[in-house]
This record gives sequence, C-alpha cells and structure tokens, in this order.
Amino acid sequence: MTESAFSEKLFGQISAGRSLSLENGDKVLILSDLHMGDGGRGDDLVRNEGLLLDALELWYLPRGYVLVLNGDIEELQGFSLAEIRMRWKRLYALFDRFAARGGLYRIIGNHDEDIRFEAGYPYPLFDALRIDTGVLPVYVYHGHQGSQVYSRYHRVMRTFMRYLLKPLGIRNISAARRKRRRFSVERSAYDFSRRNGIVSVIGHTHRPLFESLARFDYIKFEIERLCRDYPAATGEERLKIEGEVRALRFELAKLKRKERRRSLQDTLYGDELPVPCLFNSGSAIGNKGINAIELDRERISLVYWYTEGAGKHFVSRGGYRIDEIAGGSRKRAILNSDALDYVLARISLLS
Repeated sequence: MTESAFSEKLFGQISAGRSLSLENGDKVLILSDLHMGDGGRGDDLVRNEGLLLDALELWYLPRGYVLVLNGDIEELQGFSLAEIRMRWKRLYALFDRFAARGGLYRIIGNHDEDIRFEAGYPYPLFDALRIDTGVLPVYVYHGHQGSQVYSRYHRVMRTFMRYLLKPLGIRNISAARRKRRRFSVERSAYDFSRRNGIVSVIGHTHRPLFESLARFDYIKFEIERLCRDYPAATGEERLKIEGEVRALRFELAKLKRKERRRSLQDTLYGDELPVPCLFNSGSAIGNKGINAIELDRERISLVYWYTEGAGKHFVSRGGYRIDEIAGGSRKRAILNSDALDYVLARISLLS
C-alpha cells in the first residue's frame, strides 16, 4: 500500500473514530493481540491466561484504568465467536466490569474484522480512537491498515487459518511471524505519524515499540546514555550504572544471536534522528509474559507483566521498577517511561 493510500484510509478512520479525554485524570491501559480461541492447542492466549486475568482484576480495575483493546482480540480467523465466548467467560466478565463504568473501547484488527457482523456483540466497535491527554493527542489503531496482504486477502487468510493451520495446532501467522512484513507495517505507521506530527499506538506486529525504538535500538541508545552519565557518577550510583550496562550488553548480545539477519541493522528512521511518534503495545501472547502501553495526562509507559520465575531474564538484572500482585507471583515492570511534554518537544523539533 502506498503512503498516500495508507494516509487517506487511516485519516478517514481516525476522523470517524471516537475520542477519549483524560481531563478527569483517567489512566489508560492499551492491550492488543489477545487472539482468544477455544482454549485448545491452537489458542495462543492460554499460556498467559492467569497472568492476564490477575493483572486486569487485581491491578487495573482497582486503580480505575480505562481499557483499550486494540485489535485482534478474538481470533475469528480460527474460531467462531460462540466458541470463544464459551471458553473465555471470566475474561469477558472482566471486560464487562470495565464497560459498565464506561471504561472499555474496542478497536478492530484484521483477525477479528468479522466481529462487525456478529449480532449482539456487547461492546461498541471502532477503527481508531483519539485520546486527548491535555499535552498532545494520541491516536490508537491496530496497524494492519498498512499491510496490503491483510487488507486485500482477508477472507483467504481466514479460511487458511481456520481450516488448515488451527486443526494442525500451528500458531497464528501474521506480520508478527514475518520479519520483512513486520518492518514494512511499522515503517508505514512511522512515516504516517512523522509526516503528520502525531503520536500513534499500534499493535499487529506483536513487537513492543517505545518512541519508535524496538528493544534492540533502545538498548544501544540506553548504553550510550549511561556511559555519558558514568564519569560524573560516584559511589553507589556509579556501581548501579556499571551493573545496568553489564545487563544491557548481555541482552544486546542475546538479541544479536537470536536475530542474525540483515534487517537487524535496519531502523524505522533510516539515517535520521528517531522521532518518538510510534509506539506499539506488543501482545498478550508472548512466551514469557505480556506487554502493554499505559497512558495518563502526563506520561506514556511501556510495561511488561510476567510470572515470578518465568519472565525474561533481563528484567531481574536491570534497574527496573517492579510492582507485585497475587502474593508476589505476578510482577509488573516499567520498561520505558517518558513525559508527554518531552515527546511533544521532540516531535515538534524533529518531524
């Protein structure tokens, strides 16, 4: 899809979408890509079921968060809605609690696009959501609008998923599983956001992005920042920086081994300074946890939920803020967080 076609389609969806104001101090949780199925071996969410339920019920509901479900919530390319609703009754009950206080927004993705035709679906459906923070508007949309394959061949992909891959127990194929397609989708969303001077939060590729940086890019920038801070640090602060650099270098080496490919050197922003206009909430079906975006009137954060003993190793080695629920077994790490006025300043200067 060309940049102009992508922009035209997306601007149409944004203008017809819903707006949410945070003037009353609301906080927002953005989750995407749950891919809820029938609970069988083809259901990608089962592995994180308890973690997701606990996070919503014990952390976000009591704290008054608004829940934004940013696409690919039900896996309708593999299962019927009746099968999904039967299996995930407790999760739908939690959605109902958010919705009952006006705190649930349901955005459509490519894997659940047919939800439009389901009679009696309990939640209003949107293609995009504008969140007015008071500092700058944030636009939330799934991101598949930038993928020609899923826009053009949606019904073929649905048939392929439902009647061939799912019966064989093969996990969902999407832009998340194809590196070149994933990069292409992210690049389209980044270019759209940069040229229009806006902040976008997408899903679809299952890859968390913060300020347009994937984990690999972020680590390099973070190591550079720590090295700049090191000469002026003393005592405990200097020891802390040394430990953080060691942990980040270890993670960087692990990523290099895992993703030996030409596109590892590719970035969304080419040889330009990165504009912090694109964020991605990741997915709820990761092997070792769940990523999400949190947003309020002043800050935007990328968080990572995991179960004690089963999370990614870099979290326990780094200097991240860790919160606990469920007797300490479920943990929430803030991987990245920035003030929205800083994001706005960089977008204004660099776009």
